[in-house]
Amino acid sequence: MTSSTLTSINTADLSRQLGRAQRRKQLRALALISPLLIFLLVFFMVPLGSLLTRAVENPEVANVLPRTGQALADWDRTSAPPDQAFSALLQDLGSLDSSSQAGILARRLNSEVPGARSLVMGTFRALPLGEPSSPAEARAALIEHDERWEELTYWQAIAKNSQRWTPDYLLASIDLRRDATGRVMAVDPEQAAFRTILVRTFEISLVVTVVALLMAYPLAYWLSTLPERKANLMLILVLLPFWTSVLVRIASWIVLLQNNGLVNRFLMWLGATDAPIPLLFNRVGVVIAMVHILLPFMILPLYSVMKTVPVNYMRAAVSLGSSPLHAFFKVYLPQTYPGVAAGSLLVFITSIGYYVTPALLGGPADQMLSYYVAYYTNVEVNWGMAAALGSVLLVATLVLYSLYRKVTRSELSLG
Repeated sequence: MTSSTLTSINTADLSRQLGRAQRRKQLRALALISPLLIFLLVFFMVPLGSLLTRAVENPEVANVLPRTGQALADWDRTSAPPDQAFSALLQDLGSLDSSSQAGILARRLNSEVPGARSLVMGTFRALPLGEPSSPAEARAALIEHDERWEELTYWQAIAKNSQRWTPDYLLASIDLRRDATGRVMAVDPEQAAFRTILVRTFEISLVVTVVALLMAYPLAYWLSTLPERKANLMLILVLLPFWTSVLVRIASWIVLLQNNGLVNRFLMWLGATDAPIPLLFNRVGVVIAMVHILLPFMILPLYSVMKTVPVNYMRAAVSLGSSPLHAFFKVYLPQTYPGVAAGSLLVFITSIGYYVTPALLGGPADQMLSYYVAYYTNVEVNWGMAAALGSVLLVATLVLYSLYRKVTRSELSLG
């Protein structure tokens, strides 16, 4: 066997050994991160998928009235419903096991047409309505029991919601709706609210982010200039709000900001005002409390970036003839952009989902979108609408984050 053959064999054997070693490293790395992946899948991706699914799912009418939905499948929704629909409705209502199913149906239809709850529940309790032997007799029996069954609006609501999947919740979350024939149109101006609420949510979040940035930037700069021991002590004070319950902090702000609170008393003592300034149950109180809670999220990214900026750069710029202010904006500030971007994004996204602070410190015109998600979940028990509002908030946040990534990536490429 020649030396060249031995060399090729040794090279192939070495390549196989390196490949096996690489695969072992990959498997070891996968085993280390698998708990995190499983956690994210079970507690993040699955609930998120359920949220998005529930926003377009409409099972109430489809599950309770399957025969009626089939009978109305080819109905034009403008003429009188076919007799088969009346007969199918009696069969579907008669096959229900309990009044809870009828209650679910009645609540869903009542959200479309006021009065549908009493109509459905009254008909369910009155069953059986004789023994109609034909669809025409079924129509007559239902109309004789309640004349409202002759009105098209109730049948249009049943036909529109007889499909298991619907865009109605998502449309309603952006102030749109489908009419009886399925056309998408804007809701009445006096009923339109969710677009305003979404804009308000982003306005409050933007104001909180700007105020937190203006307060955090000089504080983070001062911390970055301190010796390490003093800086660590100051950081403990910055992180102190994390160790206090949110409700306790909000209750404290209620005590401070009320008409007879310390803030108003101090302002009146200074002579800045003759009467108490309204600081509670309005936008001012919401912004103050949210900035107080979220300020550490802005300070920490700024501080971590500022610690890496060499002090000699500013000194060199000043020694070359630049004024300190000009050197700050041209030399120091651009190097802290990553911290500004990270802190602003973190505070803004966190602010968007706030619920407790605006609910306790804000007025009716200061509630954010999360308040209405909780309202439809706990009060109206309308999971579809709550999921649709959550989906709109999620999509809007992802769009803004994508724009942020695109802008920062373009700045890096230009740099």
